[in-house]
Amino acid sequence: MTGGARTPEDLETLLEDTFVLRDGEAIAELFEDGAVLVADGTRDARGGPEIEHLVTEMWQRNRTYLAEPRRIVQAGNTALIMTGRGANVVRRGADGTWRYAIALLTQDHIPPRRTNGAADESP
Repeated sequence: MTGGARTPEDLETLLEDTFVLRDGEAIAELFEDGAVLVADGTRDARGGPEIEHLVTEMWQRNRTYLAEPRRIVQAGNTALIMTGRGANVVRRGADGTWRYAIALLTQDHIPPRRTNGAADESP
């Protein structure tokens, strides 16, 4: 990865590119130290080595990532990126580069929440 992401939108594009290229080292560089990646709503990885491992498993299952930011809300050096299937929290570091702090890549397989034994049907 050269130069890093200068905007939250750039970060989304870089994540998609690293999935296409299947570049584990570049994936890890897109996340800040101690970041969390949640995949398929069930698996989570913390920190670069775990994130790289989880993403490698995703590639083995032919999973990919499509950058589709629908809304970005920014407050100073923090931004929330809402996508069609997930949400990402990103932060701008002292070097001016944006990195993921929390990435929820998909919500497709999240079971409904249960309250008092009944499925929560609220939107």
